[in-house]
Amino acid sequence: MFKFLKKLILVIIIANILFIALGIFFNPPITWTQLGGIIKYGKLERDYISYDDMGNNVKKAVIASEDQLFFTHNGFDTKAIEKALKHNEKKGEIRRGGSTISQQTAKNVFLWQGRSWFRKGLEVVYTFIIEKVWGKDVILARYLNSIEMGQGVFGVEAASNYYFGKSAKDLTKSEAAWIAVVLPNPKKYDPKNPTPYLRKKHNWVMRQMNNIVLK
Repeated sequence: MFKFLKKLILVIIIANILFIALGIFFNPPITWTQLGGIIKYGKLERDYISYDDMGNNVKKAVIASEDQLFFTHNGFDTKAIEKALKHNEKKGEIRRGGSTISQQTAKNVFLWQGRSWFRKGLEVVYTFIIEKVWGKDVILARYLNSIEMGQGVFGVEAASNYYFGKSAKDLTKSEAAWIAVVLPNPKKYDPKNPTPYLRKKHNWVMRQMNNIVLK
């Protein structure tokens, strides 16, 4: 039994190393979240595209909405994490994560959805590694290709076609902002039928996009 466990651990380690190395060049064949989308909605709308084919508007919109310090932090936003920890201590459970785009990429590419401390710990490890191995452009590309952006809809290209009938590179500033604002809860929010809160967030993201400089 002990020998079997040792071999299993070794296989898992080697598989992870290969997955991380290949991730520099390729998008994930499928993720746990995407599998969940297939099971729940009976579909997987996804179209991987290159970083250059995404266009600048959607990159700026998502960074403005999710992680404005993306290009300057080391994968972790310490101030956001401190706020999240204080909030979670009051609630007695994990309700906020303070997650950066790098952390969300680690979660969506390698892990599963959930709020356990164990998954959060793995997320920290993967985030540290991809920051060192992949770099910012690859992380952002994998994030924008794999993130859930609607019910069974994954990635900016599929979302652009689903919501606006066009490619991501052709999105206007306003359209890109609409896609970005659904990210906190893509199963609930809908740019085609926005709530007052979503309209307010959209206007805020539009303003913040003016401050984003792509590297």
